[in-house]
Amino acid sequence: MLSATYPLPRLRLPAKPTAWRYLVTMMLARPGLLAVSAISGALWSLPIALLPVAIGRGIDAIGRGDGDSVWLWGLAAAGLGIAQTLAGTVQHFAAYGCWIHGAGVTQRMATEHAAKLGANLRDTTTTGDVVAITTSDINPIGDSFEVLGRAFGSLIAFIVCATALLTTSPLLGVVALVGVPLAVVGIGPLLKPLEKRQTKQREEKTEVNALAADIVSGLRILRGVGGEKQFLDRFRGSSQKVRLAGVQVGRSEAWLAAAEIALPGLVTVAITWLGAQLAIEGTIQVGELITFYGVSVFLVIPVTTATEFAGVLSAALVSARKVCKLLSTERTLAEPEHPVPLPEGALDLYDGTSGIKAEAGKLTVVDVGADAEAVASRMARFTDPDEAALVGGVPVNQVALAELRRRVVFAHNQDIWFSGVLREQVTPAEPGDVEITEALYAADADDIVDALPNGVDEVIGERGREVSGGQRQRLNLARALATDADVLLLDEPTSAVDAHTEARITERVAKLRRGKTTVVFSQSPLWTHVADVVVSTKVPA
Repeated sequence: MLSATYPLPRLRLPAKPTAWRYLVTMMLARPGLLAVSAISGALWSLPIALLPVAIGRGIDAIGRGDGDSVWLWGLAAAGLGIAQTLAGTVQHFAAYGCWIHGAGVTQRMATEHAAKLGANLRDTTTTGDVVAITTSDINPIGDSFEVLGRAFGSLIAFIVCATALLTTSPLLGVVALVGVPLAVVGIGPLLKPLEKRQTKQREEKTEVNALAADIVSGLRILRGVGGEKQFLDRFRGSSQKVRLAGVQVGRSEAWLAAAEIALPGLVTVAITWLGAQLAIEGTIQVGELITFYGVSVFLVIPVTTATEFAGVLSAALVSARKVCKLLSTERTLAEPEHPVPLPEGALDLYDGTSGIKAEAGKLTVVDVGADAEAVASRMARFTDPDEAALVGGVPVNQVALAELRRRVVFAHNQDIWFSGVLREQVTPAEPGDVEITEALYAADADDIVDALPNGVDEVIGERGREVSGGQRQRLNLARALATDADVLLLDEPTSAVDAHTEARITERVAKLRRGKTTVVFSQSPLWTHVADVVVSTKVPA
């Protein structure tokens, strides 16, 4: 992430931020950086605008035979070139810093909020949307901040140029002051269709990202059932929609690019023609004509920059709306206003919906079939139950979520692995009394580690693709056991292993978890053999 290497401020946004308010808040978060970008942008643009003036005055001095003035204006032109170089260097660094600010803060806020939503994330948004925000949407937002300095500098330079033209020739000054703003306004009608098409493209990207994530996560299953072709056809169809949407965006951008050249070009032609007429009439000198021509050509830069800013701002607003939609989502599990602390030691569990109870400090095996995940989710409060669910005699919705997650761990047999070192993947954030080696042994996963070239320091890829399904399930179990939680809920932890391996695991887990509350949702007789309590019931609909 960008925020890992660049210091980024934290923003305070309203509960329901709008795209405009989000961008403005981002700007105000780094006023010093934006000020440097704006000032350096002005100092970079002004020399370009004043250079034709210096050249024109030098040519007039040559016509008069004034050698001293020629040297003076020559040195002025050189000084303007040096000033432009220095200011351009500063502006480049400042503009890049602005880009990092806009993109980095957006990326960090989106990922932090997604992590804060936790298990509720999949209920509030899609994988494709989160991927698009943290990879694609940060770019136009960063671009809108990057161009700010140049846009401000171009505005200052335009005012200076128009003032110079008004001072020398009111007619030419009025043409510049009226013509250039009209050229910018004339580009306005092209922005609405562009924004609409960019929104459409953004939606299509979200769909194809979500489809790609589904394909990757279920690739093994697809191969097992022969569904690759069907998903390939779907992915091709979604990709073509993205391509067609991109073509439409490209057409709008092409019209925009043509307008940003043609409209200010007409103003340049008008100023040059009028200046030539004034020179023929003797109203202005040849050097002043060259100055007018150079300044009128320069006026293309402010219009081009204004057009660029309008285009990137349009794209940034599209992306900012998606970011604000994600940031506006709230957790469905509310924190209690007055949290009740859990008692120390082993905890008992009770699910009011099913009537299932797990005694404190014992290994309870529960056989409820397909309802296992629903029961475990209520006990661990990943969903709010209709009936009371108790942990240690305290209603789960009255316990602070942080304490509940620390002391009551629900491990699903399909939990996801991220790419990283195995030791770091297994080691919990708050290590308990259980060592990694103990957890791996209890899960009968020590042979997996021994087969890896670097042992527990081996890098395991995303979703643990280097190992088989049964091996990944044992590593999942080891990771859960390493938490040493006061209450551990295991959903079919050995469904993908053979009977001999399962027998070793059940014996070792029972021994390792002795004195702590462990609830295993399983129909396996090997688990019931080592259980202290066996519960077999039908959960009411």
